[in-house]
Amino acid sequence: MRLPPIAGAAALALLTAAAAHADGHYVPGVEGIQGPSVPPAGVYYLGYLVNYNIDSLRAPGSSTVPGHNTGTVTALANRFVWVTNYKLLGADYGMEAIVPVMRTSLTFNAAGISESRSGVGDVYLGPLVLGWHGQQWDAVAAAGLWLDNASDSHPASPGKGFRSTMLTGGLTYYFDTAKTVSGSALMRYEFNSRNNGFRPGQQLTVEWGLGKSFGSFQAGVVGYSQWQTSDDSGLGATTDRARRHALGAELVYPIPGAGVFLKGAAYKEFGVRNSTKGQLVRFTLVKAF
Repeated sequence: MRLPPIAGAAALALLTAAAAHADGHYVPGVEGIQGPSVPPAGVYYLGYLVNYNIDSLRAPGSSTVPGHNTGTVTALANRFVWVTNYKLLGADYGMEAIVPVMRTSLTFNAAGISESRSGVGDVYLGPLVLGWHGQQWDAVAAAGLWLDNASDSHPASPGKGFRSTMLTGGLTYYFDTAKTVSGSALMRYEFNSRNNGFRPGQQLTVEWGLGKSFGSFQAGVVGYSQWQTSDDSGLGATTDRARRHALGAELVYPIPGAGVFLKGAAYKEFGVRNSTKGQLVRFTLVKAF
């Protein structure tokens, strides 16, 4: 969610409204410990309940925009994954889809915005998921498309108003043969399409986790970073790029008899420029069928 530079009241109102929408579709912080590890063949449901509290707007130089500028985004991302028994390039082949449902409430006094909107967000279709597994490592590569099916008529609308092609790559490494200590990094790269003459810059997201097993559960340190890697183009474009970093902790608890994993994580953002700054809390339910 980028905040373009301040250039007068009218420009601020227009550009802060645009900041209510992320430059890309992918929300950082939904993956953490062992995020790049693809499960065995089967059908899975993953429900990500995410709450992002905006406590300020940050200008390109990381200074805080004056005034009361806060908001809350609450989303349930319903992810469906099918890992098949087929092999492609030596990897397990799968596919996935994500259907998010969200509610956004914004109070940006600097731009005169105060509204709340709810609805189904833009849908993700991923026809390519590849998972490799070694004795002490897992790797993933994937590709898919975020659609522009949701409404984007208001600053708090659930849709972005453009499509994004997303490429994924990541690695989990286990530091011991019993796989009780792990380190992982997962990368998402988004190529955004044009929306009414405006194209948001490309976006790189990296999520990482360091985890340790303690009997039946895992705990660890997690974090994410997000960078805009190219300039915006078209009407209202600037050369100011967004970035954000976050640090947090995660707990993972399995319920083997039910084929369920429960995960919880909390993040606090720092080093934010040209975007919103806040805290993110995420709860995940993983169910194997």
